[in-house]
Amino acid sequence: MATDLPGSVTQRQVSTDRLQTNLLVSGDSDGTPVCLVHGNVSSARFWAELMAELPDEYRVFAPDLRGYGESETKPVDATRGVRDFTEDLRALFDELGVETVALVGWSIGGGIAMQYAVDHPKTLTDLVLVSTMSPYGFGGTTRDGTPCQPDYAGTGGGLANDEFVERLADGDTSAAADASPRSVMHAFYVGPDHEFDPDVADDYVAAMCTTVVGDENYPGDAEPSENWPGVAPGEHGVLNAISPKYFDTSALADVDPKPPVLWVRGDADQIVSDTSFFDAGFLGQVGELPDWPGEDVYPPQPMNDQTRDVLESYADDGGRYTEETFADVGHSPHIERPEQFRSVLLDFLDD
Repeated sequence: MATDLPGSVTQRQVSTDRLQTNLLVSGDSDGTPVCLVHGNVSSARFWAELMAELPDEYRVFAPDLRGYGESETKPVDATRGVRDFTEDLRALFDELGVETVALVGWSIGGGIAMQYAVDHPKTLTDLVLVSTMSPYGFGGTTRDGTPCQPDYAGTGGGLANDEFVERLADGDTSAAADASPRSVMHAFYVGPDHEFDPDVADDYVAAMCTTVVGDENYPGDAEPSENWPGVAPGEHGVLNAISPKYFDTSALADVDPKPPVLWVRGDADQIVSDTSFFDAGFLGQVGELPDWPGEDVYPPQPMNDQTRDVLESYADDGGRYTEETFADVGHSPHIERPEQFRSVLLDFLDD
């Protein structure tokens, strides 16, 4: 996977009773534990540059989730939401002897981090959400989490771009098509003004192409629906695991104890936003999905508003959260503005 890791970052394999897990590691083995959880169609490699610049006083580790990077491939039971991933993390922490940890999740990793906080709040010293998905899942809900369609049509594995999935499965590292992994990374993982270092970009694209493709992993299976847009979530795979049919972490507002929360996002994010180009409601509104039934039936999902509402409830119930919005930044603040992100993160962890 990672051909040119920064010098202070190393790679190791850890066996648990659930998964053979690949880890990137940096910092002092006796330091304060910080776990970095990657997003969808990526791997721990997307954290390596940040890891290399964090102080040695932190014990930093970034696992590849099941079906990504160099970790073992096991199926994802979507009917459990993201708990296959969170239970893998729990087993990993036990194996590493980590009793409490600062958990940092990016994109879908943010959803995994929220679910972990709901299930294991006493083990978290801090919770950091980076361009996180909504607590109400991805797609197909109104602001309060109510589903737009009774069968959650318009969410899950059937919404993936078929050409992208095919090129991902083929390991296409070229920029020959708009739907190639490299083109998608440049168009959507970052803002329009970001320029990758070519060697790092090659590593990131290679990491994307480690994603295991199929009905049990990415994107997952699908079911036909009589409701717009004609497809509903199946029971297997990653995109179904984050469908609101199975994923709801709004209970985060009620956890006890409440670790401090930092939410970092970019204002030019096209993946997680109130106008996401990966959301059926918004695609229908702008004419990319035909026969949209209108805003009264299927509005764009207000992802950031939903996250803010849950975090406001968290604060009202005695918790503390901070929202940091990076100007002219897309879906990857830690990659696009590394110095700013590192400063914000360390100020939060040191507080």
